[in-house]
Amino acid sequence: MTAPVSTRSSADLISAEEPVLAHNYHPLPVVVARAEGTWVQDVEGRRYLDMLAGYSALNFGHRHPALIEAAHHQLDRLTLTSRAFHNDRLAEFAERLAGLTGLDMVLPMNTGAEAVESGIKVARKWAYEVKGVPADQATIVVAAENFHGRTTTIVSFSTDESARAGFGPFTPGFRVVPYNDLAALEAAIDETTAAVLLEPIQGEAGVIIPDEGYLTGVRELTRRRGCLFVADEIQSGLGRTGRTLAVEHEGVVPDVLLLGKALGGGIVPVSAVVARRDVLGVLRPGEHGSTFGGNPLAAAVGTAVVELLETGEFQRRAAELGSALRDGLADLVGKGVVGFRARGLWAGVDIDPTIGTGREVSKLLMHEGILVKDTHGSTIRLAPPLTITAEELNSALGVLEKVLRR
Repeated sequence: MTAPVSTRSSADLISAEEPVLAHNYHPLPVVVARAEGTWVQDVEGRRYLDMLAGYSALNFGHRHPALIEAAHHQLDRLTLTSRAFHNDRLAEFAERLAGLTGLDMVLPMNTGAEAVESGIKVARKWAYEVKGVPADQATIVVAAENFHGRTTTIVSFSTDESARAGFGPFTPGFRVVPYNDLAALEAAIDETTAAVLLEPIQGEAGVIIPDEGYLTGVRELTRRRGCLFVADEIQSGLGRTGRTLAVEHEGVVPDVLLLGKALGGGIVPVSAVVARRDVLGVLRPGEHGSTFGGNPLAAAVGTAVVELLETGEFQRRAAELGSALRDGLADLVGKGVVGFRARGLWAGVDIDPTIGTGREVSKLLMHEGILVKDTHGSTIRLAPPLTITAEELNSALGVLEKVLRR
């Protein structure tokens, strides 16, 4: 990486945000100016190992050469048509993404929240037109401690009060049950149930991995009770867990798959609803849309992402290095770590609260050149780019041990 471009200091830039930027995130006090691979650089030229990867949006690292090349090539040709017209990149993107996931049809959108909102609309329409639920009576069962986005409808079924307070009235039609509880799930399903919407691994909650057999049970239950299984793989999908999709660890194929984050390669927002033909086929022209959804630039980058995943290289790397990550975290249990959950290159690490909060530990790691982010309480999340080397991963674990020992 070359020298930083800004003439303003990190402190100055952070201060300058305060009067002009509305509060939403609570970022760490680092101002990134450049990035390459697994490393980022702030405006003063300090380098940091990125162990968050944009909450899985940067699964292939910063500025992956194949993705940058695809974007540059498309920028020189065509960027946006809107869906008022066809474009020459969209068919291949849809074909290859459907093939990668083993499903039939693709509805391209932009952000993860847009994919979730679209999935909710599709599930409801399917319930009315296919299942025969009376008009405006469809329900969707979701899990407590979920994170599916920040729109008004989505926070309507959140159990995180900080995401809900002050944003009501809320959208009806959702039933919340405990995660990883098949009995509670079955009790919540009735003749009005359009779908069960779940994260195969709950990311924001702290990388919560359900018991073996839970996803299989959800698949069997939804099939038996005549409703859809909608799997939100926006964070867990596209190689993060050592498989293309997290549901593959139990050999499960959902009816509807929600994708985002890594699908845009860390370059442009790209998301998608991918589903069986009889499910997505309920949408007719004019009933749903997005000006930028399926734009040529997004389709070109998304196709390049699918090409990377088709090789299986990144899934293998996540599985192999994931074993090293689990071993390294296991060595820290009792040495400042009270527990952890990991699958592939994704982990929620519970820090001894007597050492500090998750944010305090994240700031200590930042000062040592490692970027992570906290979640609830004293939990931090590790989700490095899948391009990380074994040496970089071991170095990060060593810095974590050093910080905890201090």
